[in-house]
Amino acid sequence: MLGLLIDWALCYFITWGFFAEPWTGAFTPICYFLYLGQYLFFTILGGATPGHRIVGLQIVRFSDSQMPTPKQALIRTALLGIVITAITFDHNGRGINERLSGTVLIRKRKN
Repeated sequence: MLGLLIDWALCYFITWGFFAEPWTGAFTPICYFLYLGQYLFFTILGGATPGHRIVGLQIVRFSDSQMPTPKQALIRTALLGIVITAITFDHNGRGINERLSGTVLIRKRKN
């Protein structure tokens, strides 16, 4: 949750600084799509968003623990945009977005 909060705050301040004021009608959709865009970009680029990196998490393929493919990153991001798929978990703790994209979020470092 901390990684999500960090990523959302980053997008919030970028939207506020460059695109719209928080009290305007355009602010929320711009911030939402900026969040999805940065999530996709960083997942493809390095398997982790800035928030993930700060808290020591990484997105990997479930099958072999390698970097997710761009297709997997796109599926994961699209399903993340539909919030219910990200907050619905199976018995292994994987969200629907993870199962359908073939990815998993792992802890990269020990606390």
